[in-house]
Amino acid sequence: MQSSQPPPITEVVTLVKVEGTIDELKLLFINPASGKFEPSKGKKAPSQTRKAGKAVVKKTVKRAPSAYNKHMKKELARLKKKHPKTPHATLFKRAAKSWKGSKKKGGKK
Repeated sequence: MQSSQPPPITEVVTLVKVEGTIDELKLLFINPASGKFEPSKGKKAPSQTRKAGKAVVKKTVKRAPSAYNKHMKKELARLKKKHPKTPHATLFKRAAKSWKGSKKKGGKK
């Protein structure tokens, strides 16, 4: 008597829960070689573009801090050191008032 063995496994199926927009889900299942599916012209996240079936994250360039940003950073640090128990909002208002009276203002009015 021969032992009966189950047929060999030729295919494995994995079930997963995937969330996203319809276009994003369709992109998961297209064949990049054929490229038959074209996503709709809907809104895309500004930080991503589609290139050869893959999402490419664009590098953003950080802008230099303005004169106001520099003043606020310096002034908040000074005020926090002088008044450590005062709430941040109060110190921020004081720093903003000091900018209003400052002669270091740069840029347009």
